[in-house]
Amino acid sequence: MNLTWYDDPKADDSPIISARVRLARNIKKYPFRSKLTSDQATDMISEANNALFAGAKKWLHKFSMITHDFRGNINNATFAEKHIISREFMKDNLPRGLILQDDGNLSIMLNEEDHIRIQTVSPADNINASWQIANNMDNLLEEKLDFAFDKDYGYLTACPTNVGTGMRASFMVHLPLLVKTGQLKNLLSAISKFGIAIRGIYGEGSESMGGIFQISNQITLGKSEQDIIQALQSVTRNVIDKELWLRKKMLEKHELDISNNIHRAYGILRYSRRISLKEAMDMLSELRLGYSMGILDLPKPRLTIYRIMTEVHPGHILQMFDPKLTETEQDEARAEYLRYLFGEEQHEEESDDFDM
Repeated sequence: MNLTWYDDPKADDSPIISARVRLARNIKKYPFRSKLTSDQATDMISEANNALFAGAKKWLHKFSMITHDFRGNINNATFAEKHIISREFMKDNLPRGLILQDDGNLSIMLNEEDHIRIQTVSPADNINASWQIANNMDNLLEEKLDFAFDKDYGYLTACPTNVGTGMRASFMVHLPLLVKTGQLKNLLSAISKFGIAIRGIYGEGSESMGGIFQISNQITLGKSEQDIIQALQSVTRNVIDKELWLRKKMLEKHELDISNNIHRAYGILRYSRRISLKEAMDMLSELRLGYSMGILDLPKPRLTIYRIMTEVHPGHILQMFDPKLTETEQDEARAEYLRYLFGEEQHEEESDDFDM
């Protein structure tokens, strides 16, 4: 099994956490999802499933097909927290499917907003690798499926903003000092002029937590995939340069304050008996900043900081402890899990108590 992208140490090495490419496709003979009947949705899922597994027999063992009810399911909440599926994917009762590679780096949502959404994620800034994998999967499916395509407009999608390449490319980034200094707001309007948007941790309509954002393209029509990727890389590079410049200047002028905040965060994570999701994310953000700036020389947990940021979310906490926990009990369980990761005894192997 390959390393899941958020377990790769590169996911913690720089402000760029991951690179994602998503392709939206629809099968020509079926209406868009909003007009699909339940029977049509089931047939569409079966057809897409057959197209993949018929063309990928040599690596069939790497994929699994999940077709159960995605509403209100804790396991599926963890999929959303890992960015494998969108939150919209869990909202209604239309038959849906998820084709998932064993390492989680490649997934295909069936009957989300579009019939097919191919998604690939790579650690750090390796967006070209994500694009290559997504493109290969797209080609494989297109050998068996007749996608809705117009010679003038490109791939046809449920949302007009996706028409064209059907591509959404994005970087997940950690920008704590741009947030703290208020300078991120100044970048938003400037970035939008280039057809690029900065959104919250779960994309459009979500808020940022722990200084985590997604930078993604807004326009697909009239642009090639390489145009989209190059524009995204250029804008993201400028944003990251500003974050790194702030880190350097703040370290020069306020080293003691920064060091104090980071070491206090470590103490809170190590000793708290109750901690909310927001506070946990803020404290983990401080730690990630401290390790990347070389300020924090305390032992690192065996998991990447970003993976811990994922696993302190409610779905993971409920899955690890008890699905019936109240919100207050979740805060207590979250603190217990963090004490386990940052406690005095550094465990060599992961305990069965927290087997994910």
